[in-house]
Amino acid sequence: MDQTVEDFLSQNPQVRQWAESVRGRCETLKQWNARRTFILRNMDLLGLGPEPGLVPEPGPKLDRLLALSMVWANHIFMGCRYPDTVMDRVLKMAEGIEVGDVPQFTTRDQLMSRSNKRSLPLPTEDDSCVKRPKPEPSDSSSAPETITAQKSGPSPQAPALLQPFFNRLYKAVCWRLVSAGGLGPNLEHFEVLRSCVESCKEVLSCVLVPLKDLTGLPPARAHQDGHVCELRCQGTYLGTGYGRDEAAARAMASKEALKVFQGRKVLVKICRRKFKGREVDDLMLLDDQPRAQGFPPALSYPFTPGYSQESGS
Repeated sequence: MDQTVEDFLSQNPQVRQWAESVRGRCETLKQWNARRTFILRNMDLLGLGPEPGLVPEPGPKLDRLLALSMVWANHIFMGCRYPDTVMDRVLKMAEGIEVGDVPQFTTRDQLMSRSNKRSLPLPTEDDSCVKRPKPEPSDSSSAPETITAQKSGPSPQAPALLQPFFNRLYKAVCWRLVSAGGLGPNLEHFEVLRSCVESCKEVLSCVLVPLKDLTGLPPARAHQDGHVCELRCQGTYLGTGYGRDEAAARAMASKEALKVFQGRKVLVKICRRKFKGREVDDLMLLDDQPRAQGFPPALSYPFTPGYSQESGS
C-alpha cells in the first residue's frame, strides 16, 4: 500500500503538495504516512477524486474525510475511543491499511475487568445513587420537615426528564470531537462544550471560586493562588477543574466534562456528594462505566431553597 501511494504521488506532485498542507504539526512521519494513505484511499468512496494531477476541491465532504482520518489515527496511535458508529465506519474505511509496530493500549473496559477479578465487586447503581426511603412520621409535627427535605434536593423524576436533552447533547459533542480530531492538546475545551450546549438551546453555567476561599483543603494547597471551576447545565453537574487563573480553571473543568462524552452513552443520575461539609443529593452526568471513587465536593448546589447561582460563560 505504501509503495502504491508513493508511486501515485510521484506521478502527481500537485497532489503530494496538497497532502503535505493537511499534515498536522505534531504528527510523526510514521503517523502521517498512515493517515495520508487513509485519506488518499478513501477519496473515491466520498466522491472526491482526485483525478490525476488534480487536488480535491475543499468543502464539507473533504472536511469530513480529514476528520475521520484523524479519528482513525488517534485510535491507532493514541488509543482514543469514539462512539461505536464512528469506530465501525473508520475501521471499515481503513481495511487493508497495514501499520507496523502499532502501540498497545489498555482500555477502560479491560482495566475495570481486571479490577473486578482481583477486588471486591464495584458499587452498583443502588450503591452509588441515592434511594431515600420514605419517612414514617410519628406525629404531625414531622410533616413540615419532610416537605422541606423534598424541596432541598432534586426531584426523583429529574433524571428521566433530563435524559432526552443530554442524549441530544451527547450526539452534538461526539460529532464536534470527531470534527476536531478528538481531545487533543490544542482543543479549546470550554468553547467546544459551550457551543454544543448552546446548539441544544441551553446555557452552560460556570461557577468560579478562588482556591484560597475553599475550606477543608490540605495545608499544602490551602494558601495557593488559583481558581476552581464547576460546570453545570440544567442544574446537572458536568465537571470540576483547577487552574492558576479563571480561564485555565474553566478549560480544565471543560476537559473533565468532555471525557464523560467519550463513553458509549451518558446517564443522568442522583448521586451523593458533599456540599459545604454536608452530604447532599445532586444531579450528575456520568458515562456508562462503573465508578468506585468518590466525587469532588460541590461548589454550587441549585436545589437549596433561596439559593442563587452566579453563573457565566
